Amino acid sequence: MSSPDPQVRAARNQSTNPAALRPVVAVTGAASGIGALLTERLAASEEIKQVIALDERRGECAAAQWHILDVRDPAIAEKLRGADVVVHLALDLDLETDPAARTAYNVRGTQTVLTAAAAAGVHRVVLCTSAMVYGALPDNELPLSEDAELRATAEATGVGDLLEIERLARRAPRAHPGLNVTVVRPAVLVGGGTDTALTRYFESPRLLVVAGSRPAWQFCHVEDLCSALEYAVLEKVDGELAVGCDGWLEQEEIEELSGIRRMELPSAVALGAAARLHRIGLTPSPAGDLAYTMYPWVVSGSRLHDAGWRPQWTNEEVLAELLEEVAGRHTVAGRRLGRKDATAAGAAGATVALLGAAAVVRRARKARRRI
Repeated sequence: MSSPDPQVRAARNQSTNPAALRPVVAVTGAASGIGALLTERLAASEEIKQVIALDERRGECAAAQWHILDVRDPAIAEKLRGADVVVHLALDLDLETDPAARTAYNVRGTQTVLTAAAAAGVHRVVLCTSAMVYGALPDNELPLSEDAELRATAEATGVGDLLEIERLARRAPRAHPGLNVTVVRPAVLVGGGTDTALTRYFESPRLLVVAGSRPAWQFCHVEDLCSALEYAVLEKVDGELAVGCDGWLEQEEIEELSGIRRMELPSAVALGAAARLHRIGLTPSPAGDLAYTMYPWVVSGSRLHDAGWRPQWTNEEVLAELLEEVAGRHTVAGRRLGRKDATAAGAAGATVALLGAAAVVRRARKARRRI
């Protein structure tokens, strides 16, 4: 029997040789935060052939091939050539960033990466948003399935950007046939220096509880997020994926585990004060952030579980790490206080002072209207 044609033999070898199937993966936002952690993880994996790291500065992973540029630069298409998968993590969700600038960066960056990936022949893009896109609502099921309707509004920090990214993700495969887009939605993210309105909630001297609300807390450690992203990169799972610890913690459990007592306020007072404080620039968090501490937005993570993925962290363990990370920080109504501020105002006093400031502004505006 004659030997097979060389091209046939090569094709057979590629289909049976695991080394030939290892993907080249590009990571945006690779120099810091989750991007840096994922870059290190993928570079150390025997299942990955090569990691292309993209950011505005060089990171510490020496094993990656670095390209320094803004993800909004169309030249990124050339840097993505040869990549099989792109994980887009170059997002700005900083509480202190100007909202218009943040949106311009996040949305334009995602648009550019999706278009560039398609132009470069990349077959899969993995995006990371948040389970916040489901919205925090009193009638949410516990837990929510991945297919649950996205009912969030743009009223919370960065959520409007994330909803737009979700829209781009749904549209991209239609605009670019052959491009697969996977979206990963983590619960409350903790670890690696993550700083959000939800992590700052645990820096407060008292845990604000809105009367009549029923919070349910579910966390996601950055290590578990990275392992879920790796599953998506290796095509072990695709589609829209929710990721977090198994189960959730009730508010009473949070208070018992943290040792932080609650300060309960009527809904109208809490939401009204939060809106006024943000409007006059005293706090970085809009009133919409408060909803995520009032109502459940717990996710099941069933698609990852069905693929064999399991979180390595429990909610209790992640909360303990979060409390350790924020120890010594003082935040009131989303505004981080310096040591001098916190000492001078006192824990409860700072809260009262900020709420009182909002009330004073309200009274002053009423007085002006009467005049």
